[in-house]
Amino acid sequence: MNLDAVREIADAVLYEGYLLYPYRASAVKNRSRWQFGVVMPDGYPDPSERSYQRAECVVECGEAFTVALRFLQVQARTVERWTGQRFEPTDALDVDDTTVTAWDEAVEREITVEVTSLPYEHTFRVDAAVHVEPVGAGRIVRRHGDLTGTITVTADPVPGPWRARRLRVHVTNLTPPPDNGDRAAALARAFVGCHTVLGVTGGAFLSMVDPPEWAAAEVAGCVNVGTWPVLAGPPSRRDLMLCAPIILYDHPRIAPESAGDLFDGTEIDELLTLRTLTLSEAEKREARATDPRIAALLARTEALTPDQLGGMHGAIREVGPDSVAVAGEQVRAGSRVRLRPGQRRTDAQDMFLTGRVAVVEAVLRDLDDTMYLAVTLADDPGADIQRNHGRFRYFRPDEVEPCHG
Repeated sequence: MNLDAVREIADAVLYEGYLLYPYRASAVKNRSRWQFGVVMPDGYPDPSERSYQRAECVVECGEAFTVALRFLQVQARTVERWTGQRFEPTDALDVDDTTVTAWDEAVEREITVEVTSLPYEHTFRVDAAVHVEPVGAGRIVRRHGDLTGTITVTADPVPGPWRARRLRVHVTNLTPPPDNGDRAAALARAFVGCHTVLGVTGGAFLSMVDPPEWAAAEVAGCVNVGTWPVLAGPPSRRDLMLCAPIILYDHPRIAPESAGDLFDGTEIDELLTLRTLTLSEAEKREARATDPRIAALLARTEALTPDQLGGMHGAIREVGPDSVAVAGEQVRAGSRVRLRPGQRRTDAQDMFLTGRVAVVEAVLRDLDDTMYLAVTLADDPGADIQRNHGRFRYFRPDEVEPCHG
């Protein structure tokens, strides 16, 4: 399975909440990190954070499956200064034109398995390591511990003639917990930002958000723990499923106007970018010392052109209809119509609008593909105020008739 079709959105999921604006270690919101997709070590005492993640979805047919487990491993970064005789820990170390401080970084982990028969189980291990980087008058030391886990894949047939199955992917963290119940110590042994990307050969996944009628009950019966499966990749594909620790819609994607990761995909790029540009030089210096990813974020933000900044302000993804047929005529913005409120309306005041003439302000389509006309009353002295504030009355095409008078 080629993850390129989903890697950009999967990476955004992976680093969701990694470090939040104002991107400094001293900020209160960054003193309690690692909130999304945390799979704690086995035996961690707090029941609100589990040692497993479970994804269930429905798939039609399917000869083989690919499961890509992705997560971050917390890596402690410490700094040590050379005293002339030995290296000693220090809170900060000047390196070139910036300062490096002690901090928890992250290492990306990706374990991919090919599944050709079910049930299937794979045990994986990440070995502990220490990396030393000499810098200036000292060194940076990065350490991470051992991790152990399993990926279990099972499936149950769905009753009926569709050759469908309920696919289940269970990820378990088997790493022993720390001796104490301290969350910070447990996070060093956790899977953070944990999610899976599923691929199927010779089959197709069903939408968990909008399944076909025959599979609605089976989809509703799926049990997902700590994950939310959605169709991934281009809208034309149904062979990829992203099981994320945050709620997404089918076929999610990064907006093309986004200049890069801000580590808060649920926020607005323009808002975060403008706030980042207002940081003082002292605040930026602390942010750069906090994490190299933030140093890169600041450099990218400061290099944005006016056109790139303007592009974040808004974009039209789809142009709506400019007209709709009413009694054989095309009605559009500016057309005059006579109102004939239908019986489906529940507001008694609508009866007083029967026969009134209105001006069509816009032709709209809702998410259910139902057409509406946004109108203002032609004889309403407050119509200009309502128009300027975007306050309209809404009627379906079968509740109006063309008016030429």
